[in-house]
Amino acid sequence: MNLNSRLKKIIDASDNIVFFGGAGVSTESGIPDFRSFDGLYNEKYKYPPETMLSRSFFMQQTEEFFKFYREKMLHPTARPNKAHIALAELEANGKLKAIITQNVDGLHTEAGSKNVIELHGSALRNLCMKCKECYPVEKIINSDGVPLCHCGGIIKPDVVLYEESLDPYVMVSAADAIYEADVLIVGGTSLNVYPAAGMITGYRGKKLVLINKSETSYDHRAKLIIRESIGETLESALR
Repeated sequence: MNLNSRLKKIIDASDNIVFFGGAGVSTESGIPDFRSFDGLYNEKYKYPPETMLSRSFFMQQTEEFFKFYREKMLHPTARPNKAHIALAELEANGKLKAIITQNVDGLHTEAGSKNVIELHGSALRNLCMKCKECYPVEKIINSDGVPLCHCGGIIKPDVVLYEESLDPYVMVSAADAIYEADVLIVGGTSLNVYPAAGMITGYRGKKLVLINKSETSYDHRAKLIIRESIGETLESALR
């Protein structure tokens, strides 16, 4: 039995599946990841990307932050790929209970998934720091310099920057979903970003599936490891 057939067998036998995904889920939609050879963190900038995506940089050099953010973090032409679509289908079929994503691109929701737990927020939501009014991503894209609310406040993307804490409610929701899962499928992530990656330790089941092109620190715990395209793999498992 090949690996995709084994994954299909695992999926067919469960109606309590949770998916935990990272940047690799969206690379097939044309969104670069962060840590691969040609990823965002290996490009050369005036400041390191980790610095420009920090809370202190946002507060101190806001215009420079938005220049980088618009150029490298927003991908308005990206569309859901086979992985997003397959996961939405699994949820619609009553098998997938939650998607936990480290991505901020909103593609899971666009694909039709309902229970999406966004650990790092969403670039599609943007909040005025003064009056809390919410704006769509087009407000950021179509603004010059620092985007401002009608009240004069700065509009901040609803994403978790470096030096900011993850939302406690979101963390609890994700932890509960992982703890209660029968099958946990982890895809498109090297599991090197904490505290998000550490949440996998809360899984108590014996059906951990890893779909990632490189090794992870959890490979020794996995029931099944697949090193192929995540989109092709998930699509194949549904057929």
